[in-house]
Amino acid sequence: MASVDYAALKKGGFMRQKQKGYFSLRLAVVGGNLTAENIKTVAEVAEKYGKGYVHMTSRQGIEIPFISFEDIEEVKAELAKGGVRPGVCGPRVRTVTACQGSEICPSGCIDTLAIAKELDERYFGRELPHKFKFGVTGCQNNCLKAEENDLGIKGGMVVNCDKSACINCGVCVKACREGALTATEDGIAIDREKCNYCGRCVKSCPTDAWKGESGYIVSFGGLFGNKIYKGENIVPIIKDKETLFRVADAAIKFFEDHANPGERFRYTLQRLGEEEFKKAIQEAYHG
Repeated sequence: MASVDYAALKKGGFMRQKQKGYFSLRLAVVGGNLTAENIKTVAEVAEKYGKGYVHMTSRQGIEIPFISFEDIEEVKAELAKGGVRPGVCGPRVRTVTACQGSEICPSGCIDTLAIAKELDERYFGRELPHKFKFGVTGCQNNCLKAEENDLGIKGGMVVNCDKSACINCGVCVKACREGALTATEDGIAIDREKCNYCGRCVKSCPTDAWKGESGYIVSFGGLFGNKIYKGENIVPIIKDKETLFRVADAAIKFFEDHANPGERFRYTLQRLGEEEFKKAIQEAYHG
């Protein structure tokens, strides 16, 4: 084992175990979704080459422990037949996590899996000074804890009421958890300063008087490990994917250009001060 390139193996998802000669293989799982064929393949590989079990990670990943060094190439080949690919470790863009989003969840405001797939295709495995994590959550319930990520995306809705369709029943007022809506003689009034884009008014309205335009609430510089830091929102809700990816490009480029080796994104921002970063993101936001 003296000639083993552990760094290359780690880059390809094979993490060295405490047991000599064995690796735990991290698999690529985009947005928490696997097909039935993927799952069958993973189970077969775990039984044949591991110890018959897998580990579910905290970031929706799957790891197969106890893969012998001698079996690595066979394992990769058999996984590929079932459409499964190794994940990555080390200083690069990691697996993109996502909740079920609007395609499944009644509370969802955006199609989280679609966004996760696009993020994965655009950034997965990109070499950076340190690891970089994306998390996509569908609404203000924040099941994926978007602000824990280096770049978090949360679904929201910019809402407006068609007063001609409103019967002033007050259901939306009761549904709003932020106290942003008030029933008046002239209909429902909205306090935009209090609105958090949750979309509950749209989903609760019995006459469809409330209309919502879906968008992306983006946070930057989250951290959840030895140190905890809530990612910050520094641009308004984003209404189109072109702007979303332009902003994501700018954030990663800033990290790539300014971070020291082994330095997380949050620490880069703290070391440099955030004004230059905010300027770069604002420029990307405005195109």
